[in-house]
Amino acid sequence: MTALPCFSRQEWLFSLKSFAGAMLALYLSSRFGLPRPFWSMMTAYIVAHPLAGHVRSKSLYRLGGTVLGCAAAVVLVPSLSASPVLLSLALALWVGMCLYLSLLDRSARSYAFMLGGYSAALIGFPLVDAPAAMFDTAIARAEEIGLGIVCASLVHSIVWPAGLAPSLLGLIDRALGDVRRWAGDLLGSGVDAEARERLAQDRRRLAVDITQLRLSATHVPFDTGNLRWTQGAVRDLLDRLAALTPSLSALEDRLEALREATGSVPDDIARAMTRSAACLDADAPRASDDVRIAFHAHAADPRNASWVRALHIDMAVHFDALVAGWRRCRALRADIAAGLAGHALPLRRRAVPRPPVLHVDKGLAMRSAFTVVLSTCAACAAWILSGWRSGSSMAMAAAVFCSFFATLDDPVPGMHKFLVALLWSLPVSAFYVLGVMPLAQDFVMLMLCIAPLFLVVGGYLARPASSLTALGMFFGVAGTLALHDVGSADWVGFLEGQLAIIAGALIAGRMTSIVRSVSSEWSAQRIRSATWRDLAEMTTRPASARSYGASAGRMLDRIALLVPRTAGAAGAQGSTAAGLALRELRIGASISVLQRHRHLLPDALSRHLLADLRRSFLARAKGFPPRHEALLPQIDRLLVLSLASTACKPAVTALVGLRRDLFPSAPTDLQP
Repeated sequence: MTALPCFSRQEWLFSLKSFAGAMLALYLSSRFGLPRPFWSMMTAYIVAHPLAGHVRSKSLYRLGGTVLGCAAAVVLVPSLSASPVLLSLALALWVGMCLYLSLLDRSARSYAFMLGGYSAALIGFPLVDAPAAMFDTAIARAEEIGLGIVCASLVHSIVWPAGLAPSLLGLIDRALGDVRRWAGDLLGSGVDAEARERLAQDRRRLAVDITQLRLSATHVPFDTGNLRWTQGAVRDLLDRLAALTPSLSALEDRLEALREATGSVPDDIARAMTRSAACLDADAPRASDDVRIAFHAHAADPRNASWVRALHIDMAVHFDALVAGWRRCRALRADIAAGLAGHALPLRRRAVPRPPVLHVDKGLAMRSAFTVVLSTCAACAAWILSGWRSGSSMAMAAAVFCSFFATLDDPVPGMHKFLVALLWSLPVSAFYVLGVMPLAQDFVMLMLCIAPLFLVVGGYLARPASSLTALGMFFGVAGTLALHDVGSADWVGFLEGQLAIIAGALIAGRMTSIVRSVSSEWSAQRIRSATWRDLAEMTTRPASARSYGASAGRMLDRIALLVPRTAGAAGAQGSTAAGLALRELRIGASISVLQRHRHLLPDALSRHLLADLRRSFLARAKGFPPRHEALLPQIDRLLVLSLASTACKPAVTALVGLRRDLFPSAPTDLQP
């Protein structure tokens, strides 16, 4: 940041709006006589975001978290101030509990829980020696933070607000494009090896895009434009995209199985699918009917082997799901466009809205909570044993650092980068606290003095690549202004406070490296194990479209989590990890269909198959090698029985899916 930066127009606009909101909050806090007006300024920057919808949602959750943290500090500090050890333990446990809850909610709401935890530490630790002032201080902090939130929300919502629509629609259109290319590849005449690798990357990116869309959709109700009226259509579209993925993956796998069994796809089916691929973007039911008729004709042909007939039945089902799902996605995208234009959305039958069910690792969340408790207690122990008057800053820093980086597999590199930025901010903080503030006679002079620094830092905050470093620089300066009494600050108090923050950050980093840091490979294995546990649970509960939708969304989210964790592996290994995750997604779809139609099968055989599947999946979840060879004869027997009865045809698709995904190298002859 030594050279004069060259920011884009949007970056300058974001920086100017953030600065304007912060100065408005600082001015009003000063006029209202609040004790620490720089808390308002810092809050206005913390909730700032280039998109107005994010600012408004973040503001709401930050306000809720602040009130929660203030309430905890008011209850705990006066009650336990006579026992420093118990008070330290209580505040550390509170921070740990709130962090645990925040890690269980991967939506924007998690911010409220995390903030409720470390806000209690920020407010409570400095007042352990003055518990009588706790209530007044908590009210003042809530007022200062609330004022900063209101000012930032007003400025970002009124002054050239940046809506969420362009970025969200860009992600939606990219996901739809990935689905369209994938479907075109399946239904077309085929592609070369290079194109197949590109499409494999598109499929992995599709899972990432769906997860990003689900997380971004939580901000849609707070958007400043017409997008907020399309919330139902956006959620419905995301559910449809998630449902299309296993159908596309299954159809691709079954076509490959058909080529292995017969040498090629029958000419009439290939021609019909090519015509259907050309008509995907138009309402051409005749082309889809031709494919369906061809599949059913080959399924009924007695000259075909039983396995080949079963494959045709299965492909007909997945093809119908693909066509219907794609048409629904196109209709919902048109509805969203109409809503953005200000038109009323057409009435469509939709499922009851439900929040997205994303993957959470309760074990890792508990480990993160234990780390923040241990770090905070260690900092408090050093504070109590040393009697250091600035020790409260050490405990606060330990709690904040552990909370900020808890979502990372290995938080230590991020902590070190943030700490380096804090060290670089030390001379700047000293210049402002000890040099500028005593000389600033009025608000205008103060604003002119701090404008150069905060305008530049605001521009870097708008850049994802430099946001962490810029945030460290900002917190180093703004945090110092907020935590110190700038009217009576001196060199001794300043250096003690800064050294305490650095010591707390080092304690958090060392404790995190010992207790919490894990490798990407370890996290990937945990994600895969969670998928196998989900599959085992699906074998024991009645299936419904709603329950499978939640499971499919969670499995797609796990694919999105696996992609960055396997990106550093060799290309084949990374592709294999994503391919295995897609296979597990298809297994989940097959189990769901089997549960819905198991009444068509002999009860004893179906119960025995599901019980053996559960035992096999639980063994995989515990890391044991796959041992499900005994399942193949059971699947084949049920498949032969299903093919012999017209009433059992719906179960064929589930049994074919299980056979292909559990035994991809099994012989093509069914063993009754």
